[in-house]
Amino acid sequence: MDKLNFKGIMGFIMTMVMIAPFFLNAQQNQGDPKYGISFNGFIKTDYFFDSRENYTIREGHFLLYPKEKQFDADGVDINDKASFNFLSIQTRLTGKISAPDAFGAKTSGVLEADFFGNENAAFVDNNGFRLRHAFVKLNWEKTELLAGQTWHPFFIPACFSGVISFNTGAPMQPFSRNPQLRVQHRLGKFSISGAFWAQRDFTSPQGSASLRYANRPGMSGLLIFEHQNAEKNHKLIAGVGADYKVLQPLLTTSLGTQSFVTSEKVKGLSFTAFLKLENPAFTYKLQAIYGQNLFDLIMLGGYAVHDIIDTARNTVSYTTLNSMTAWTEFHTNGTRMQFGFWAGYTQNLGARESILYYSNQAEGTAATVRGSNIKSVLRLSPRIVLKSGKFNFATELEYTAAAYATADAQGKLNRDAFGLITDVETIANLRLLFAVIYNF
Repeated sequence: MDKLNFKGIMGFIMTMVMIAPFFLNAQQNQGDPKYGISFNGFIKTDYFFDSRENYTIREGHFLLYPKEKQFDADGVDINDKASFNFLSIQTRLTGKISAPDAFGAKTSGVLEADFFGNENAAFVDNNGFRLRHAFVKLNWEKTELLAGQTWHPFFIPACFSGVISFNTGAPMQPFSRNPQLRVQHRLGKFSISGAFWAQRDFTSPQGSASLRYANRPGMSGLLIFEHQNAEKNHKLIAGVGADYKVLQPLLTTSLGTQSFVTSEKVKGLSFTAFLKLENPAFTYKLQAIYGQNLFDLIMLGGYAVHDIIDTARNTVSYTTLNSMTAWTEFHTNGTRMQFGFWAGYTQNLGARESILYYSNQAEGTAATVRGSNIKSVLRLSPRIVLKSGKFNFATELEYTAAAYATADAQGKLNRDAFGLITDVETIANLRLLFAVIYNF
C-alpha cells in the first residue's frame, strides 16, 4: 500500500469515526422532532471543457481567468491548449443541529464539509474531506449571535451568484469563509450587523499570520433592508457594507547578515452594495464592490512596497492594490426548467501611492498581488437547468476574457508607477460545463 493511499484510507476512517456520533444522535432523537441533527447536501459531478489554460484552483475546477500568452523557443503559445476534466469533489454534506434554548435564546448549529480538499498541489489533498462551515447561533427576539466559521460578511447568502460553476462568480463575486464572531440586530425592516473575523483557508498573500501579527481581527459591518409582499410573493433585499483589515507582512527585515524587528503594516478599507428582487417568475441580483487589498476574497488586488523608509534596516512601507467589481444575474424560477444569465466585470485600479516592488520584501519575489499584470476581467455566462424532484441536469457556457498588460521592446510591462496598465491584449477562454446534481 503506497503512502498516499494509506493517508486517504486513514482520513476516511477518521471522518467516519467523527461523524458516527452525529448519526447515532440523530437516530436517538427521532422520537423528538425538536432536537438532534438532520443531514442534507448534494452529490454533484461536473464535466467541463476549456479552450485554453487558465488560472484555477483544485485540478482546474475553480476557474478564475485565462492565462496570459507564454511562448516556447519556437514562438508557440504554450497556454493555447484545450483540456477537459470530470470531477465529483464538490459533493457536499451538511448537518443542521438543533438543541434546547440557552440564555433565553433559540439555539442552532451547522456543520458542513465537502471533498474539495485544502491544498492546490497535485496529489497532496485531492478528494480531501475538508471543513466548510462550522458555527452555532443564539437567536433572541431581535438579535442573533453567530460564532464559528462561515461566509465572509461580503458574501451575502441572501444575494450571491447562482452560477453552476463552483467559482460562484469569482474573481467578481467575493469568495471566502472565515472564523468569526458576528452580531445582528433587527430594527423593523432593517437589520444591522457587525463581525470580527480571522483567516483560515482563504488568506492574505503571506498566509493568515500577517493578519494575526497585526494584533487585530478583520472588521465588517452591514446594513440590510428587507421588504416582502406575502400576498404576491414578492421580495426585495438591499444593503450596503464596509470591511477593514490590517496586515503586518513581516516580523523582521534583513540587510546582509543582520536582522531587524519591524512593525510596518498595510491597511485596507472596502465597501459593497447589493440588491435582490424576487417574484414567482424571476429573480434579479446585483452586487458592486470597491476594495483595497482583496486578495483574501479571491479577487484582484493585494499590496506592494511603496518605499524603503530606512535603508540602514531595509524597512519598507506598503500601499494597497485596489480594484472594483460588479456582477449581475437574472434567472427564471420555473419548477421544471430554469434559464439564467450572469455577467461580471472587475478592474485593477492600481494604487494610490507609487509602487517600488510587487513583493513583501525590497529584494524578495513572493507574490503579494493577484492579477498585477491584468487590467480587467469580463465574464458572460448563460445557463439552463432541468429540474425533476431533487435531480438536476445543468449546462452552462462561461466566457471569460482577461485584458493583460503588453510589454515594450525591453520586456517591461506597459503600466505606470501606480500599477495602472496602459496597454492591453485580451486573452479569452470558453468553458462548456455540464453538471449532474442530486440533492438530498
